[in-house]
Amino acid sequence: MWPTLHDGDMVDAIQGHTPVVGDIVVAQHPFKKMNIIKRVKRIETDGIFIEGDNPDPIGSEDSHNFGLIKNSAIIAIIRD
Repeated sequence: MWPTLHDGDMVDAIQGHTPVVGDIVVAQHPFKKMNIIKRVKRIETDGIFIEGDNPDPIGSEDSHNFGLIKNSAIIAIIRD
């Protein structure tokens, strides 16, 4: 989530809440066994569009690459 978050930053995460547009979320990657940190850009009926803050369009793997994620993929919300 560079440039918003940097290696070693400490954050408070909220579990069990519904994300809103603008929230930073920790989510399960839909195709890899890893967690990702991205910003919620859109919420649609079928899922959530998440996007990294990195201004380089190929510097981040997000919904541009894998599409919408399910709400159940959200592990925690980081409110900044």
